[in-house]
Amino acid sequence: MRIFGLIKIARFGKMPSGERLAKIKRSPNFRDGAFQNQSVTPQLTGGATYVKVMKQILFGRPKRSTPLDPIPSMKTNLLSLDPDENCLVWFGHSSYFIQIDGRRFLVDPVFSGSASPFSFMTKAFKGTDRYATDDLPPIDYLFITHDHYDHLDYKTIRQLIPKVSTVITSLGTGEHLEYWGYDPGRIIENDWCQHIDLEPGFTVDTIPARHFSGRWFKRNQALWTSFVLQTPNQKIFIGGDSGYDKHFAETGNTFGGFDLAILENGQYNPYWKHIHLMPNEILQAAKELKAKRILPVHSSKFALGNHEWDEPLKLITENNKKENLDIITPMIGEKVNLDDQRQVFSQWWEE
Repeated sequence: MRIFGLIKIARFGKMPSGERLAKIKRSPNFRDGAFQNQSVTPQLTGGATYVKVMKQILFGRPKRSTPLDPIPSMKTNLLSLDPDENCLVWFGHSSYFIQIDGRRFLVDPVFSGSASPFSFMTKAFKGTDRYATDDLPPIDYLFITHDHYDHLDYKTIRQLIPKVSTVITSLGTGEHLEYWGYDPGRIIENDWCQHIDLEPGFTVDTIPARHFSGRWFKRNQALWTSFVLQTPNQKIFIGGDSGYDKHFAETGNTFGGFDLAILENGQYNPYWKHIHLMPNEILQAAKELKAKRILPVHSSKFALGNHEWDEPLKLITENNKKENLDIITPMIGEKVNLDDQRQVFSQWWEE
């Protein structure tokens, strides 16, 4: 009975049912009772077992996987932005706000202080929780890439209900949102390789990613996805979580390159190298996407991988000395001017 009661806690979400489940079962990406990646994707590699992984998480993390001092950050007043300004503000990990061409977008917001169903687990680093939902203006489009706790946060999503006009997410994830109070008419959830006309000049395409989903024991009942957002003046790749695979090159060729590619850079581990980008793969993915600028995310807020907290940013900047790509590295809360490719950012993680 205790286990049953735990499963019923709202923050775990809800499995797809009814017409949504019927639609999922008709998907070409749903086979053998679960969504599948385009390529064979074992969850664990290199002889790893779940026992080994848990032992590593509990006892084998580097001492600096969590910073001793507060993370440097700042706070941009999002409520007073000039509506004609094209900008981006990163909130740490994979959460960020984009204002472009008169519309406001929010991606995978997590403001609860934890990337877990329980507040005492996977807590945010000191200094990284600078924003709350009250700091946000009305949001035209909320993007949710997949249903993991570090991307889909129950407390944040509930608080955002009165601020969000439309949610765009992956097939199956809408079940959680409806269960938590969102009007089904405000939710757009699609399979891979589908096109959405939002309004004149604004479109979204859902793109394959190489990952997995699930908030409890049963995995891959909702899809994981990346997005291509096209506005009147810019084309942005919203990566979500994904291991390296053929979809990066295919997407770059299909869409002819991007003004900005937002790619995960952190929480990697050789034990799960197929479902997250490894340090030597992110720049290759960016080149295959034909990205003019790269924003590395998925770091600097939660300790989910088995590396020092600042290692992802150190490695990408070091590896980029050979590639010389345009990598932008704002600190949490710093405003990125999307129209100014000359904007300079500090290596704040070394301060």
